[in-house]
Amino acid sequence: MSTAPGIVRRALHSRLVRTMTALVVLVAAALAWWLAVPDGVSYPAGTYGMATGATGGVYALYGTLLKPIVQRELSGVDLRLDPSEGGPDNLERIVDGRDDFGIATADAVAHFTGPGAGSLRALGRLYDDYVQLVVPTDSPIRSVQDLRGMRVGTGQPDSGVALIADRVLQLSGLTANDLTEAPLGIDDCATQLREGRIDAFFWSGGLPSSAVTTLSQQMKVRLIPLGQLATQMDALASAVDPGARNTQIYRSSTMPTSAYPRMQPDDPVPTLAVANLMVTRANVPVGLVQRMTAVLIDSRDAIGKQVHSAQMVDIRSAIYTDPLPLAEGARRYYVSVKP
Repeated sequence: MSTAPGIVRRALHSRLVRTMTALVVLVAAALAWWLAVPDGVSYPAGTYGMATGATGGVYALYGTLLKPIVQRELSGVDLRLDPSEGGPDNLERIVDGRDDFGIATADAVAHFTGPGAGSLRALGRLYDDYVQLVVPTDSPIRSVQDLRGMRVGTGQPDSGVALIADRVLQLSGLTANDLTEAPLGIDDCATQLREGRIDAFFWSGGLPSSAVTTLSQQMKVRLIPLGQLATQMDALASAVDPGARNTQIYRSSTMPTSAYPRMQPDDPVPTLAVANLMVTRANVPVGLVQRMTAVLIDSRDAIGKQVHSAQMVDIRSAIYTDPLPLAEGARRYYVSVKP
């Protein structure tokens, strides 16, 4: 006759009990893992590249400020920052896998038709770039047409600045034969203008751009109005870039006096504005993209203390990422926080 202790021992060694015990352990482990991952969104740890831009530009500063926030909020993720020539170069780096994230303007995205272009996705709309045509205060240049015969910095070859400068010159009736183009980045442009080696330069960036701020503290400079070209620029983009059709790419905006207080004269200047997007690839892990999107939105105030334009990042406008569709991870994030 079996004793009570014997019955208990046999029950404890039965297959059913062992199976139930294993299930309890697995459920407990899964629950512990889920609780350890904020919002229950998992992502693979590792190093992920972010293409930034030229030294002295807002892309580079934005990446520098974003990196420690990502590494604090996404345990096990190292965000590697890779300098680049600008938006078009960033897109190339993303589609070929050298980088996983990067910032690019909407016009550069619409213009990009290289292999893999269809794999590009957006995490969100960040802030606007302002097109800046910088000249010495005492320069005779008062309009784009006055660049004829001048030495002009037009941006690095694979940059968003070069794309915009080419379009502005084209709409103003100027060709490469009408001026001497200097294919320089923002830091070199500022240096050469200060040294008198060029007469003007184009720049497209968030406000303020540190290289332009520093230049305005070293010499007297001013900005040439460009806002009158917005309608023509938008029509040109729609005509040549399939991705720009039915989407407003360029618009007129005003450079506030607070952007560069040392400009002389320090007056508001009408110019062109174009949206910046945080870009990724469709095959970047969904969970990582979802968490990265959350970091982008939540870091607005911290980054905005140094990148004033980043204060414009807003969850209500971030979803408007034309001409790119939202990445699946980004879509999940916006749905999860929708009121």
